[in-house]
Amino acid sequence: MRKITLKIDGMMCGMCESHINDAVRSAFRVKKVTSSHSRGETVIIAEEDIPEAELKKAIDATGYQMISAASEPYEKKGLFSKFSK
Repeated sequence: MRKITLKIDGMMCGMCESHINDAVRSAFRVKKVTSSHSRGETVIIAEEDIPEAELKKAIDATGYQMISAASEPYEKKGLFSKFSK
């Protein structure tokens, strides 16, 4: 699993967050996507890494601008996660 954090310019409200989330969901197979206009970022949880160029193309098509992307391994943390190993 991968956690991909995007810095997005141009989000002003909850509807902007929704537009970004919908664009990501329709363009890629993701487990979860959340956006925050106040932080100016979108966090994507996916099985595999998504190429930065493809992310930029999908985000830029919505009228917002992707400034940067960072990818890191993701481990689900929860109440029972330490027992599942």
